[in-house]
Amino acid sequence: MAEIVESNEQPERPKRPDASSFSIWPPTERTREAVTSRLVETLAAPSVLSKRYGTIPHDDALATARRIEDEAFSAASASASTDDDGIEILQVSQGSKDLKFITIGPVK
Repeated sequence: MAEIVESNEQPERPKRPDASSFSIWPPTERTREAVTSRLVETLAAPSVLSKRYGTIPHDDALATARRIEDEAFSAASASASTDDDGIEILQVSQGSKDLKFITIGPVK
């Protein structure tokens, strides 16, 4: 018969990264490009918003989206602190993008 061996040892768990090392700011370049791409889509493609406000040509949308993202990133970076995990900075960045997007106004 096979002998059953009981062990009180717990399997070793993988170590979790220190929570204080987690930060979402600054975003990666890939994330910033994804945001810019989404802004271009919102400005240039038919959507619920475009039915009300119209669209702008893709090249103009790309330039506008890059400007919005750059200005929002700069504004948020200026308010960054080293002891922050990035949540508040991300909110500043998003608020800045929203404000810039609204100021574009109707294109029709």
